[in-house]
Amino acid sequence: MSAPRVLVTGAAGYLGSQLIAALAADAARKPAALVALDVRELPRETRLPGVAYETADIRAPGLAALLERHAIDTVVHLASIVTPGKKSDREFEYSVDVLGTENLLKACVAAGVRKIVVSSSGAAYGYHADNPAWISEDAPLRGNLEFAYSWHKRLVEDMLADYRERQPQLQQVVFRIGTILGETVRNQITDLFDKPRLIAIRGSDSPFVFIWDQDVVGCMGEAVYSDRTGVFNVAGDGALGVREIAARLGKRCVVLPAWLLRSALAVLKPPGLTQYGPEQVNFLRYRPVLSNRRLKEVFGYVPKKSSAEVFEFYLAARPRRGEA
Repeated sequence: MSAPRVLVTGAAGYLGSQLIAALAADAARKPAALVALDVRELPRETRLPGVAYETADIRAPGLAALLERHAIDTVVHLASIVTPGKKSDREFEYSVDVLGTENLLKACVAAGVRKIVVSSSGAAYGYHADNPAWISEDAPLRGNLEFAYSWHKRLVEDMLADYRERQPQLQQVVFRIGTILGETVRNQITDLFDKPRLIAIRGSDSPFVFIWDQDVVGCMGEAVYSDRTGVFNVAGDGALGVREIAARLGKRCVVLPAWLLRSALAVLKPPGLTQYGPEQVNFLRYRPVLSNRRLKEVFGYVPKKSSAEVFEFYLAARPRRGEA
């Protein structure tokens, strides 16, 4: 097999920049071409040698021509709205997450791309009371309409399933990723851990499955070079409940009934007193706990850190982030 010609969308983002650096630095395997695509133009002083940098929106026309110009055969699709900005709205997030992915898939087919690797999320399963204790890749994707990120991931996966039927020549590797932690990570979930007290919902353990950011990068890198295709949960072994997390943080855990927390967030969110809304109560209450059996046994990647180990790694890095 000849060396792949790779394009990464969302290449300036948290994962994208790490993946580009890892692919460029791999002494044993080198892409024949490596293109970093992002809507933001990267300053020249931050660019890596051997990497071609392109500035384009995944929603824009002309993506097929860009893919053809670089003779791309493998696309890693990371571009999405993970943490919306203050001026973001649902329409914009849908246009990027769903319509942008549709535009990219059409461009891949038109340009004859051989494989696409997609960063999906465990959120695509949805946050539901009847989720199994450990959720596997054959579980239905239900999302949550009230939670934009979850719903959009579900819609994207519906689209990918349709493409697997209609355009089988475009091979797919879809990673449903758990909560990412790393040395420099900052997101809505780590913001929860920074609160003076952690909130627990009465009757729920609120389990979290974590995955080390370098394990996600490792999975993506393997997918670029491997012939294996399919859908895989990406999570470390085991899970941590919110009370266990609070204990490891040395913080109190305040237990509230779901109705009370939902009512409080409904009051506090409109004036901007919290970034969380009532729709995120189920996000805490019914978290899908991802089984990584297929990742290890079928895809062949064994995460280097368990959920507990990566959480401890994240905690140990807090002083370096200026958080302790």
